[in-house]
Amino acid sequence: MNRTVLPAAVCAVAVASIYAAQPVLASIGAELGVPATRLGWIVAAGQLGYLAGLALLVPWGDLVDRRRLIAGHLLLTAAGAGLAASASRTWVLLAGLAVAGLFAVVVQTTVAYAAALAAPGDRGRTLGAVTSGVVVGILGARVAAGALATAWGWRSVYAVLAALLVILAALVLKLLPPDPRAGRSSYRDALTSLAGLFRERLFVSRGLIAFFLFASFGTLWSGLALPLAAAPWRLGPAETGLFGLAGLVGALGATRAGRWADAGFTRAVTGGGLALLAVSWAAIGQASWSLWLVAAGVVALDFAVQAVHVSNQHLLATAHPDRTSSAIGGYMLFYSLGSAVGATATTAVYAAAGWTGSSVLGAGFALGALAVSLRGRGRHAGRCRSVPERPGRSRRSARRTTGGTGGSG
Repeated sequence: MNRTVLPAAVCAVAVASIYAAQPVLASIGAELGVPATRLGWIVAAGQLGYLAGLALLVPWGDLVDRRRLIAGHLLLTAAGAGLAASASRTWVLLAGLAVAGLFAVVVQTTVAYAAALAAPGDRGRTLGAVTSGVVVGILGARVAAGALATAWGWRSVYAVLAALLVILAALVLKLLPPDPRAGRSSYRDALTSLAGLFRERLFVSRGLIAFFLFASFGTLWSGLALPLAAAPWRLGPAETGLFGLAGLVGALGATRAGRWADAGFTRAVTGGGLALLAVSWAAIGQASWSLWLVAAGVVALDFAVQAVHVSNQHLLATAHPDRTSSAIGGYMLFYSLGSAVGATATTAVYAAAGWTGSSVLGAGFALGALAVSLRGRGRHAGRCRSVPERPGRSRRSARRTTGGTGGSG
């Protein structure tokens, strides 16, 4: 395995521990007696654990050997998945999912590590390849979870995830190079550095875009199983999980976003991707009469999300080469919060206004991201018009351009 394949696999399996519940929510709710209006909390538990991990655990990636840190977090994620697999009460399930989510921030440590190992001119390409593993985990988990749940019940999903996580921990220690860096002087310094990012225009603007981006994403994938399980389709977990294949087609089609970022087209990718995201909801909202339109909308939505997400991370990794873990981890705070908001809001809105209401919600989040991008672009366009977006500039020039273009959209 090379330095992109194994990190991509780590990201795929770790992030799957957060999202695997989505296609089997109905099955979990039926067995544990969770009301339909509260099913979103099963997904949100993992997201909230992830949120805590981003703030408290990811900064360690700037302090210690990331290879050992990745292996340790994989084992602890496996422990959370094992607890979820054995849960007989709702609170035990939520606790297990929260623990799995807490240590699933190994994804961000892995992404930052892969970016640090890559040559500067290949950083976008590497990020595109490794974050494709995240997409495979988020969307492929739906296909695999649906199939496993149909064959052996929803608990088998988490048992398989726990086993895969343990295997990956062993492979990381064996195959990845060590990361012997001096790092920062203390954990407190790392947290202070992370807090300081929230005063930077680039970081905040990209974070707000990520919040709305993944709120829209979470609205789709935490709510789609509900209209598909209802009349007239009445699809089971396996059939519902197949829509993850449509998402994979879209998201993997956007892996070239890393190359576009290397070429300096982050602003165009962001604007075009967010516009496509908003338009995709017009098709996704037709779930009551056309599954083909829904599938087409899912392809478009996941293409847009992946393209914008890779561009965001490329900008932050380039602007903060000395604290990549903190920069990407802090950015993912917005991602996790947005995903949790989307997951909880979509089930509540669906109960009140059906899938049409959920689709309006998802489109509204997409428009929010586009508004943040356009607002920042208008503010800084004049300052950046004379600075071309080309690779190979000096770090000082690249940072100046990044702050003016990428930070705003």
